[in-house]
Amino acid sequence: MPGWRTSITRATVLLFVAALLVGGSVTAREPVGERTGETSVGAAQRTVTVNTRGEETPSRAQRSNTVEGVLTFRGNATRTYHGTGPIGDSPTTAWRYPDNPMCGTSSEYGKVRTWCGTGWAGQPVVFEREGRTWVAFGAYDYRFHFLDAETGESIIASVETGDLAKGMLTVDPDGYPLVYGGSRDNKFRVIAIDGGRARTLWELDGRAFTERKWNNDWDAAALVYDGHLIITGENGRIHAVKLNRGYDSNGGVTANPELVWSEKGWDEQLLRELGDERVSIESSPTMIGDTVYFANSGGLVQGWDLRPLSGGGTPRQTFRFWLGDDTDATLVADNEGNLYAAVEVDRGTETGKRIGQLVKLDPRNTTDPVVWSLQANRGKDSGSWATPALWGNLVLFTTKQGEIRAVDRQNGTTAWTLGVGSHTISSPTVVENVLVQGDGAGKLRAWTLGQEGPTEIWTLQLGANIESSPAVWKGAIYVGSRDGFFYKIDTK
Repeated sequence: MPGWRTSITRATVLLFVAALLVGGSVTAREPVGERTGETSVGAAQRTVTVNTRGEETPSRAQRSNTVEGVLTFRGNATRTYHGTGPIGDSPTTAWRYPDNPMCGTSSEYGKVRTWCGTGWAGQPVVFEREGRTWVAFGAYDYRFHFLDAETGESIIASVETGDLAKGMLTVDPDGYPLVYGGSRDNKFRVIAIDGGRARTLWELDGRAFTERKWNNDWDAAALVYDGHLIITGENGRIHAVKLNRGYDSNGGVTANPELVWSEKGWDEQLLRELGDERVSIESSPTMIGDTVYFANSGGLVQGWDLRPLSGGGTPRQTFRFWLGDDTDATLVADNEGNLYAAVEVDRGTETGKRIGQLVKLDPRNTTDPVVWSLQANRGKDSGSWATPALWGNLVLFTTKQGEIRAVDRQNGTTAWTLGVGSHTISSPTVVENVLVQGDGAGKLRAWTLGQEGPTEIWTLQLGANIESSPAVWKGAIYVGSRDGFFYKIDTK
């Protein structure tokens, strides 16, 4: 593994200072948004287009003006928002949940084994509701958990599933007390969290489609777009579900979801190029404006214009590009409309070897979209499972071999490299000017990022491998570990 090192090749790095989220809390009965035939919905979970929070903000980026928090994987539809600081220099474990490890058995490649804690990508959601800060996540004990961020105690009883709850949750951004998430039991769920209890309102079974590939897990974090839930699944398909949200006469939240569109994430050309059918979609959908982008385990990146959904029409494909190898990490979009893709080395195709493992794409250029690419090929099972992070004029790229590379977003040159000393599939998390990274040895580290490069400020040892990606809220870090537990880390 790479040793601990820092090499600086570029001195100019833009610093961001993040502010607290705009907007206050909202009662569950008063969602704010556009009238579209249901009680009230917003457009794509969106952000004010002002880059004062250290995030990238195209016009339709997902972050709510109604609900405060980190509401989905990487916080918004461009997958560029990691939370709020400040992150201090004195980390301590505020609480550990639960009393006994969260474990369950499940089969992988025909072998049954015990899984504990939370896994890849596994980021929790953190959000404000009715005067409390909630933390919610799926775990390997077959449950979705809903905790009080202050105490670490359950606010409502967990939701039980039929297998590992390794899918990531998304909080409804429009004020409805709903969360959305999938499990390894083949089902994606719409869950109500009002009335002092959680209840499942609807399920989508990944086996319900004749044309599907690989398996029926749900790893990805969905997005809400104009009253529709956009979901990618390991059945190899992308889905749009009209939510039809509202309230009943007693004030309880309702949803009457309707699957209105589902499309294959593969095509025959891809299957010919791959020579296999491993084309599940583990990455979460990413949006630029009204277009959703995603990649699959065959390395195919697609873009679909979702605007026709508002009139009952069918989304239109706008982009197709093959990266050459397994792409499970989620695409990240910048404020200029470019995409950043982190790619694994799995099949070792010639196209994958040529293109590389960190790729900047301009999806407006449909014939030659590669702006630049970076090689991180150390042989089979190398490359990256981690979703990149944007910070100033850099993109931070974490490899499975345990390197964090800071790459110039304009020209693709490496500014500096950190070696963390262990294999790493957790995504880098950046809040204000602090980088947080978990690794396979169970270490959670933080560095300040400045003009002279990164400076380590602390290391905290947790119980085991940190595959999950942290979320940060008001300076506290929330993350699960493969030791079976979930942690709140206070840093000040």
